[in-house]
Amino acid sequence: MSENPKPPAKDPMKGFRGVLAGTLIMEAITVALALPVVAKLGGGVTSFTGWTVIALAVVLIVMCGLLKHVWAVPVVLVLQLAIIATGIALPAIAVLGVLFLAAFLWFLWLRRDVARRMAAGTLPSQQP
Repeated sequence: MSENPKPPAKDPMKGFRGVLAGTLIMEAITVALALPVVAKLGGGVTSFTGWTVIALAVVLIVMCGLLKHVWAVPVVLVLQLAIIATGIALPAIAVLGVLFLAAFLWFLWLRRDVARRMAAGTLPSQQP
């Protein structure tokens, strides 16, 4: 292996933000679809729980546009913990938070693995 591996033909890290943004949109839709559950079980949509669910869905959508910043990924992870914390008032929302937190952690693990393989020059697009 050479000391400086050639860069891949296409940067695999460019697609990472798109994957995160798509996942955030799916999560926002899923959280917003929990509003009927809040209406029946959580005291209504106009209650604190209802406004919290609406705010979480809006913040998830806003974070899609902010993923280009370095601080965005840690904020997304903290946001997942906030969604899990809503489980005190509405356990169904917490389950969504756990599922999407697992997805984001898996994406971060994949990104780390691709970066490690890219630095080592072992990606298929780096091979002659």
